[in-house]
Amino acid sequence: MLGQDLAYRVYARQLRKKLIGCPLPKHVGLIMDGNRRWARQRGFADPSLGHKYGADHIADVLNWCAKAGIKHVTAFLCSTENLSKRDDAEVAYLMEVIEKVVADKLSVVPAWQVHLAGSLDLLPATTAEALKRAVEASRGCTTGAHVTLAVGYGGREEVIEALRALLYEHLAAGTTLAELAGTLTIEDVARHLYTAGQPDPDLVIRTSGELRLSNFLLWQSAYSELYFCEAYWPAFREIDFLRALRSFAARQRRYGS
Repeated sequence: MLGQDLAYRVYARQLRKKLIGCPLPKHVGLIMDGNRRWARQRGFADPSLGHKYGADHIADVLNWCAKAGIKHVTAFLCSTENLSKRDDAEVAYLMEVIEKVVADKLSVVPAWQVHLAGSLDLLPATTAEALKRAVEASRGCTTGAHVTLAVGYGGREEVIEALRALLYEHLAAGTTLAELAGTLTIEDVARHLYTAGQPDPDLVIRTSGELRLSNFLLWQSAYSELYFCEAYWPAFREIDFLRALRSFAARQRRYGS
């Protein structure tokens, strides 16, 4: 075991050295998948316990991002589909886990300024309040690091909400629909997204081996590089993260061209 730990540390150090001077993402999106499958693999009687281990792991990954100089992270904690399709007991437990992680990991001497993406109206009142407190507690954070928590989030729903807000804005200003149609720009929609003011993700990492975005940052990830890792989220290691950065650094970004 000691030999394995030493080999791991040596390999991680080698990966970090290889990344020195390489282009790295400024913003990383995380689709943290595989919590329940990891718990089943580990023999837990209740696979929902995987959510707790997965949530606790967020702090580790944020530390890795900080060490790499990555200042923007968006973490997909709970989708609109999770809220509507999972059974009530699992959703209730997931909400308790989210409340605890934002209170214990992100609100006490915060190193990351917390932002929210998603519909708080879909969440239990206690969860919504815990998230709002984390935002307030981290508002004075001076590290320049930003983490966006996507909770009760859906990419399609976000675009609809942005368009709805844009239409109401122009209605109040007396703009006709024809005038809006003639002047509408990408920036007009972007400034009404949940992530307005934040840069788009350069790299989106998904764990668990699934090869899809699952309604995550559909607008913002139009030109993101995608990286899929076989490890389940609670088992996602620093060397897996560094390999994702190495893959990103080796790519030539074309932005659709």
